[in-house]
Amino acid sequence: MASSDGWYYSKNGEPSGPMSLEAMRQALSGPDGAETLVWGPGVADWTEARRVAALGFSKRAELAPPRAPTSRTSDEIDYEIFGDDMQFVEVTLDPDEVVVAEAGGMMYMSEGIEMQTVFGDPSKNQGFFGKLFDAGKRMVTGESLFLTTFGATSNKREEVAFAAPYPGKIIPLHLGELGGEIICQKDSFLCAARGVHIGIAFQKRILAGLFGGEGFILQRLTGDGIAFVHAGGTIHRRELKQGETLRLDTGCLVAFDPGVDYDIQMSKGVKNAIFGGEGLFLATLKGPGTVWIQSLPFTRLAGRILANIPARGGKGEGSVLGSMANIFENRS
Repeated sequence: MASSDGWYYSKNGEPSGPMSLEAMRQALSGPDGAETLVWGPGVADWTEARRVAALGFSKRAELAPPRAPTSRTSDEIDYEIFGDDMQFVEVTLDPDEVVVAEAGGMMYMSEGIEMQTVFGDPSKNQGFFGKLFDAGKRMVTGESLFLTTFGATSNKREEVAFAAPYPGKIIPLHLGELGGEIICQKDSFLCAARGVHIGIAFQKRILAGLFGGEGFILQRLTGDGIAFVHAGGTIHRRELKQGETLRLDTGCLVAFDPGVDYDIQMSKGVKNAIFGGEGLFLATLKGPGTVWIQSLPFTRLAGRILANIPARGGKGEGSVLGSMANIFENRS
């Protein structure tokens, strides 16, 4: 795992590092450096070097000739993730590029960014009823009716940043490299390049819907661009082989690709189910495919906070400090 001040790169499946940022730039100075997978401070997962702003490839691209047209449908944005436990992602947009985000997620933006609140999916060309249908699907997942777009309207590169809503990690999902589709828990979507579609996925199994932690409905992200999701605590990406099975707490599942078979099973043993503290049900994931797991689901964090809120009018009556505070309290 990368240290807080170390950079790694991987060629032919072999990682090299740790090294300084300057040494990393030197190591990637060759013709294929921009496509090399790297990992380091602010980079949550192995990512192409050209997508990491700290390595300077985006600045070099400004001097390069325009790229040949491709069949890509999503905007090709650059980004950098800052922070450790309370992260934010800064997205760099070329002229006319757009990033789509949940309402209320923006942290800051440069002068040349134009913000617009839109109804429905801004990545689709659709009429009023199509937008109404998409907005209705978002309501079902517990999201706002509206999305916000941030577009670069000047003739130079612009920046806009989005902050995580609670302690955890921001995960960049390169959908074009992940088969074009990822299913994730509701409320996890943070922002994405224009061209990524945000939809819903229904659980086919009744137990998975009733006791899966996320309910019947999950979010479905499709396209060939980059999407960013947020999850709590530390994030673990795991590749499941054909037939490999992994069981986990239902709330700890963040996302998985459609090739993973997702089901819910009851904990074995009456004592385990009632007194084990892990709940009656466990999520069962069967490969092949990729899954992302979080160590601190927001529901678990919120439950701990609520459990430790003092009783109304109290000052932590169950603690020594609470008792001492009562001694010096002014009772007039």
